[in-house]
Amino acid sequence: MKIYNGNQIRNVAVLGHSGSGKTSILEAALNVAGVTNRIGKVEEGNTVSDYDQEEIKRKVSISSSVIPIEWKENKINFIDTPGYFDFVGEVKQALSVADLCLIVVNGKSGLEVGTEKVWEYCTELGVPKFIFVNDMDDEQADLLKVVEQLKGKFGKSLAPLQVPYYENGKFVGFVNAIKKEGRKYVNGRTEACEVPAGLEGEVEEARAMISEAVAETSEENLEKFFNEEPFTVEEMQAGVKKGLTDGSLTPIICGSATLNIGIRVLLNSLIAFVPPANEYCKEVTAKSVKDKSDVKVKCDDNEPFSAFVFKTIADPYVGRLNLFRVYSGVMKRDSSVYNPRTDSIEKIAHIYLVRGKEQIEVDELHSGDIGALSKMANVLTGDTLCTKNAPILLKEIDYPNSYLTFAVYPKNKGEEDKLSGAFAKMLEEDKTLRFEVNKETKESLVYGVGDNQIDVMMSKLKNKYKLDVELRDPKIPYKEMIKGKVKVQGKYKKQSGGHGQYGDVHIEFEPSGDFNKQYIFEEKIFGGSVPRNYFPAVEKGIQESVKFGPLAGCPVVGIKCTLVDGSYHPVDSSEMAFKMATIMAFKDGFLKSKPTILEPICKVAVKTPDDYTGDIMGDLNKKRGRILGMGKEGAYQVIEAEVPQAEMFKYSTELRSMTQGRASFTMNFERYEEATNDVQQKVIENYKKEKEQDK
Repeated sequence: MKIYNGNQIRNVAVLGHSGSGKTSILEAALNVAGVTNRIGKVEEGNTVSDYDQEEIKRKVSISSSVIPIEWKENKINFIDTPGYFDFVGEVKQALSVADLCLIVVNGKSGLEVGTEKVWEYCTELGVPKFIFVNDMDDEQADLLKVVEQLKGKFGKSLAPLQVPYYENGKFVGFVNAIKKEGRKYVNGRTEACEVPAGLEGEVEEARAMISEAVAETSEENLEKFFNEEPFTVEEMQAGVKKGLTDGSLTPIICGSATLNIGIRVLLNSLIAFVPPANEYCKEVTAKSVKDKSDVKVKCDDNEPFSAFVFKTIADPYVGRLNLFRVYSGVMKRDSSVYNPRTDSIEKIAHIYLVRGKEQIEVDELHSGDIGALSKMANVLTGDTLCTKNAPILLKEIDYPNSYLTFAVYPKNKGEEDKLSGAFAKMLEEDKTLRFEVNKETKESLVYGVGDNQIDVMMSKLKNKYKLDVELRDPKIPYKEMIKGKVKVQGKYKKQSGGHGQYGDVHIEFEPSGDFNKQYIFEEKIFGGSVPRNYFPAVEKGIQESVKFGPLAGCPVVGIKCTLVDGSYHPVDSSEMAFKMATIMAFKDGFLKSKPTILEPICKVAVKTPDDYTGDIMGDLNKKRGRILGMGKEGAYQVIEAEVPQAEMFKYSTELRSMTQGRASFTMNFERYEEATNDVQQKVIENYKKEKEQDK
């Protein structure tokens, strides 16, 4: 493959609802460009971009993959992305380096939830959009209907550049709405033809949509539009290109990937209307490492070198592969670059272009291009690579929060370290996965975006890392406290021949009012009834006792323990005896002081379209939640509530099901509060059962 400059490169992320045909379009494009001699099919597991064993098995994209295609002395770096919401991290990675988002819409299904979500992502990041309506060969495909759906949702910025036409019920061509010229597909190529009779009205309607969108691209065009002066072909084409660049216009074309119809037109359109990398991404803003000020990075080979690592592929056998985009300067083989995160110099031994799993070694890559580095031990996703003299940090990727939680247990004993090692590698690849060992429950917890992602994780653990694991509901980190005040005696006395053991304490137990501290220890001894040298032993007894409360074995918080009296034996007393006496007093005093169980409460904010507010509020109430209020955020309602953590581990899946994926939420720990009686009884019963099983 040739080396291209920034004025010949387009970086295009391919997004859309699952099953809309993203991978199939790229397979057809590879074939049209002469890279492959046959079109791979997802169903047969032989596509270039879906090469991972999990993708072949499931017949869906799981990871994003780079598919560069050379076309008319230009290069288009396509980035194929998954359609499932669970893998939104892959979408965010692709958009972080894309100059354009190609949104694929099914001609039969039309506007789907995935279409709405990717439109939202692109709008948030300011990435221009281009729509390809696929599967136009389906008898129920209807471009006009799809356009109306899209305009109804996204506004009048959409511009259908084509009107499809049919012969004997089959999709055979289109009319170029700007030029009013017919095109017929013959063996995958277009040939000029007459505009079919009866389509004049639809062509004028499409042209009116284009004119309306073009009018919004400049004051001159708007004035001409209001004066009802028709735009020339050149003005319309220039307006489409300008509107696409600044995000005010979204062109729409159509075709069929499975029949390889419209793919050449798509490639030609991307070259004609999408500005190259050095024009679209003329400047990006970065942060100076030296003084944290904003720095403008120009997509120019003559500028200081900078690149952003947007994805990592970690394979237990092949090693790590870091995918990056060059933002300025030129990356050359055998050169050195600076990594600000590690404050280290990285040696560039090999540079690759990647096409699916294929790696093509090259000597250099210019600004605007996408490539890969291998065996870079200290380079991770999100790293900026630059020069030591001009150190900068390019904008990091904003990943969604992961709240779907499971406790993960190896099925074979002694594989905990192996599990941690496997997760360390998987977390390099998937930045929306989280793994931690809970300090309180001692469980290994994994957090994900959705069930499919967790299922893929399980398969990878088994197939790649030879680890069998099981998932369980996580233990809730309940805590215990007292609400009353009591004074009790704890006496430990033991005779066993020779020296005995004797310790005697009188301790007051009461709430401290501070849940952030497990206990407060004080002593108010008068007259030396307990010598001072035994005070540390008493506190050790308290320290051990608060680890596992008498009610349900949960950590104790917010208790004040005051040593007020006691007695000792000059020969038999010891530190161990006073510690044991304290443990006895603690258990007795705790159970006599109105003990109760606390549960963690989370602050939840659900962002949802208006249609689902009633269902969501009703569901939160069923989860013992308290609705705090509602507010408007753009087209969404934001419902704020406080909900027990025990009810929220599977909420990601439940909310998606309830709203077809249109709603999202954030969740943060808020505080502990007293659990209801029925919850407390369940916790205590479960504790007793576990103790019985351990006997």
